[in-house]
Amino acid sequence: MPTATKSKKKTAKEINIPSGVEVSLNNYTLRVKGSKGEITKDFSNPRVAIQKKEDSIIVSSPMKKHTKKDKMFINSCVSHIKNILSGVQNGYEAKMKICSGHFPMTVSIDSKFLLVKNFLGEKVPRKTSLLDGVNVKIEGDIVKINGCDKERVGLAAARIERLCHIRRKDLRVFQDGIWLTEKSHEVKNG
Repeated sequence: MPTATKSKKKTAKEINIPSGVEVSLNNYTLRVKGSKGEITKDFSNPRVAIQKKEDSIIVSSPMKKHTKKDKMFINSCVSHIKNILSGVQNGYEAKMKICSGHFPMTVSIDSKFLLVKNFLGEKVPRKTSLLDGVNVKIEGDIVKINGCDKERVGLAAARIERLCHIRRKDLRVFQDGIWLTEKSHEVKNG
């Protein structure tokens, strides 16, 4: 009867660095620079070790025994690094739609703030601050959010959507607001 040997699965993941992208690693702080911009992110976690080779980034676990939690942390870090690498090359974009059924509201950008005036007939305008590294443009009734960091683009869209939150009214009737129509997706060059 043949004996079965247990094969250890490799928990280290390797990510190739595309051409035209500069990557530097200082302790656990990863700095990536590309044609669309620069992103700096801290990956300090005792379950994850990050190394930079010549043309690749290796994410592994320094633990002696690897658990499912270690693999989850490694896969999460790999996903973040892939999003950063594609963001500095192509960038990300999200689209939102301005919907005003009851009162004609106006949306404008004032330096570092997005202002919503006359929302549901309110006298005081609502405003939210815009994040650094994120460009917000208003084209008619469409709000376009661009940037090289996927997390910041999504956070800016969430802040704008939350700005027009309606309380104490029936949401089936009052559907006014700025709503997300396209999540942050990669913008292809070409």
